[in-house]
Amino acid sequence: MAEPILVLMPPAPSPARPRRHVYVGVLCALLGAVGFSAKAVIVKLAYQYSVDVMTLLALRMIFSLPFFIAMALWSDASVPRGGMSRGDWLAVAGLGFIGYYIGSYLDFAGLQYIAAGLARLILYLYPTLVLILSALFLGQAIRSRHVLSLALSYGGIVLVFYEQFSFGQDHRALMLGGGLVFASAVTYAIYLIAGSRVVLRLGSRRFTASASIVASAFVILHFMITHGPSQLAVPHQVYWLTIVMAVFSTVLPLWLMAEALRRIGANQAALVGCVGPVSTILFANVFLSEPITLVQMSGALLVLAGVMIISFRPQTPARGEP
Repeated sequence: MAEPILVLMPPAPSPARPRRHVYVGVLCALLGAVGFSAKAVIVKLAYQYSVDVMTLLALRMIFSLPFFIAMALWSDASVPRGGMSRGDWLAVAGLGFIGYYIGSYLDFAGLQYIAAGLARLILYLYPTLVLILSALFLGQAIRSRHVLSLALSYGGIVLVFYEQFSFGQDHRALMLGGGLVFASAVTYAIYLIAGSRVVLRLGSRRFTASASIVASAFVILHFMITHGPSQLAVPHQVYWLTIVMAVFSTVLPLWLMAEALRRIGANQAALVGCVGPVSTILFANVFLSEPITLVQMSGALLVLAGVMIISFRPQTPARGEP
């Protein structure tokens, strides 16, 4: 999936909080969203050096793993909770497998076939998928604003796809790539729904670190079985790109968004986070020469409007960033 980061959505800060406290929170949310948004562009740049999906994903996890371990040690030292039970570990392992391992693989695979900007828009549909899955399996009511949200979001995606088709691109590759990234968004939605109770019990920092470590183990084991350590010999540009992706598009955004949620609350952080898909489109234009068109930006605005309608709600479920 993507880079699923699960954090609890705390209440918005009290008006008595210092204004500087809020400004720092907004800045953290902005930088975190921009950091996450650069991931798709970095992946596309790495593919220019003929590296395959599993090698790229393994390098990302290898470079991120030390930070995840440090996060786990810090969470154990700073959170006054008991140790994780066997049931907790099984839940974390299952969710890490679905959300970080399968989801990330599908996302990286889809980026072989479609533009970074389109991939980011598709991945950003995950709140609508949470809504749909909750209605199908948890009996959540679908209200009129939910219908409006779905219509706007998926209308925007259809609009962008229609333009891509009109450009004469390989239709099969476009549908394959779009389907893979959409499947990644589905896995993340499942991860969010299934993980909400676990994260409430363990705390977001401990859960995120544990799930990341488990997923890293899955990815590295998969790579060693299918490729072997010799396949880690790749052009030096790929090493630098994956280091940048691990630090600036995985680990740092995780911390920045967690701090933003603590300082300014969920709704404000979600509002600032909407710059993510737009910044991906801009980065893709600068570094990949992907064109920016009026139709693409119109589709992006429709998707963002639809997601915002269902993101701003009174309850405080677990939520993360793809």
